[in-house]
Amino acid sequence: MPSASCDSLLDDIEDIVSQEDSKPQDRHFARKYVVPKVRRRNTQKYLQEENSPPSDSNIPGIQKIWIRTWGCSHNNSDGEYMAGQLAAYGYKITENASDADLWLLNSCTVKNPAEDHFRNSIKKAQEENKKLVLAGCVPQAQPRQDYLKGLSVLGVQQIDRVVEVVEETIKGHSVRLLGQKKDNGKRLGGARLDLPKIRKNPLIEIISINTGCLNACTYCKTKHARGNLASYPIDELIDRAKQSFQEGVCEIWLTSEDTGAYGRDIGTDLPALLWKLVEVIPEGAMLRLGMTNPPYILEHLEEMAKILNHPRVYAFLHIPVQSASDTVLMEMKREYCVADFKRVVDFLKEKVPGITIATDIICGFPGETDQDFRETVKLVEEYKFPSLFINQFYPRPGTPAAKMEQVPAQVKKQRTKDLSGVFHSYNPYDHKIGERQQVLVTEESFDSKFYVAHNRFYEQVLVPKNPTFMGKMVEVDIYESGKHFMKGRPVSDAKVYTPSISKPLAKGEVSGLTKEFRNTLGNHLSSILHTSAATQRDPASSRMVLQLQRLHALRMSVGLALFALLFAFFVKVYN
Repeated sequence: MPSASCDSLLDDIEDIVSQEDSKPQDRHFARKYVVPKVRRRNTQKYLQEENSPPSDSNIPGIQKIWIRTWGCSHNNSDGEYMAGQLAAYGYKITENASDADLWLLNSCTVKNPAEDHFRNSIKKAQEENKKLVLAGCVPQAQPRQDYLKGLSVLGVQQIDRVVEVVEETIKGHSVRLLGQKKDNGKRLGGARLDLPKIRKNPLIEIISINTGCLNACTYCKTKHARGNLASYPIDELIDRAKQSFQEGVCEIWLTSEDTGAYGRDIGTDLPALLWKLVEVIPEGAMLRLGMTNPPYILEHLEEMAKILNHPRVYAFLHIPVQSASDTVLMEMKREYCVADFKRVVDFLKEKVPGITIATDIICGFPGETDQDFRETVKLVEEYKFPSLFINQFYPRPGTPAAKMEQVPAQVKKQRTKDLSGVFHSYNPYDHKIGERQQVLVTEESFDSKFYVAHNRFYEQVLVPKNPTFMGKMVEVDIYESGKHFMKGRPVSDAKVYTPSISKPLAKGEVSGLTKEFRNTLGNHLSSILHTSAATQRDPASSRMVLQLQRLHALRMSVGLALFALLFAFFVKVYN
């Protein structure tokens, strides 16, 4: 049995089978004239005495897997899909890293700290003798890094093959799947949207509407991993949304590297998708739009304003500006100027009263002068963004910005600190104290003291932990505010509104076990799929699946033997 650190590297799963090996159909025809012989056996005793292999066995499908994801909501959605497929095939998804047999690390390549955490996790896994599968943007963008050598790698467009990679890794092979999904030579958005998944929050569905983008920002490493724009068809996205609502989801997040560019590669656009989506959103459920860059939203301002005013769409939009200096934006190759950004924000603020605009800023980009930075500070002071993501610049390997003359590290740190001070100098929600708002409750706060809800503008509102509130619309009076939240007191005579959707799946339950997916498993795995939802919470689920498989095989043997005896009897009678 080869070890996990074998020297041979397989480019694909198919490389494991040589031309000399017998194929499944050869073995099938070799058994064509075999007449089974009946042998009596105590089935119950057989099941009781047969010991299931331990979880550290090389037999795939019985191990415990720990999944860690870094980065954006797109990456989180990929992680949910990988967890769902593995659970559907019988693996146990665990939240205890030390208890796991295999670690699946789903990485982010946006900033150095995220990759550092990823690298350190690999080292820790190796020290603890864990099997490893690496996924996400880091290995996709830089698969030849030294610390990735000899390890199994799963590309961002190959997440539908996670089970294959995990199985081979457990057997001791090192497998790499980094190819692109294509149809007649045209690049696709990625893996199918109807795959099984385990949502981190059963009430929230993250839908990736496209992958990649049309830009070539000089600082961006994600482009190397996700590539150029590739959009999913509208009908597939609508079907995914419908399925989510049927499974009790009450909030949908649309995500991608740039939602504003959606559809340009397939002859449609973002407003066309959104108008179709709002038709299927049940009353009481909400839709949140993901990040869009200024150039592409400029073309659809009128339509976007109408959509953001829809009662089932949060009046919220994330539009990264990155810098308020046109000189810096040009060096970044952002393809817009500060005036374009202001035009988008001003228009939406006028047409969608109360809208929340979130933005990103990079401090210390190569060539940024003190004057460039002052212009950025002035922009923040003018608009007082309630949600602002401030990032110190990190040169990412292989990007044009990494080769530019760098701003001294101390200057970058100081600018980041100064801008953070400006951001914390104002309180965006003080004026809302005393308002009565309707909020949708979807999760628990980090300190476990409150439930977290969001109002019409996707502003965070903390409410009391009343179990009847979860997944519901609640009317509250705002009585306190902080920098990033408000606190709401439920109105005593107000009704808790239940969205017109199904009961949510249990936490950890597999979503999307469709008939079509079951068929792809083959007859030998059908028992796993029929019992997967019931065994997700059962530590003995893997053993039960193996026992059912053995019982199924025994019954098949007995059935074939009886058929052979009957056939022989009729031949004798008629002769």
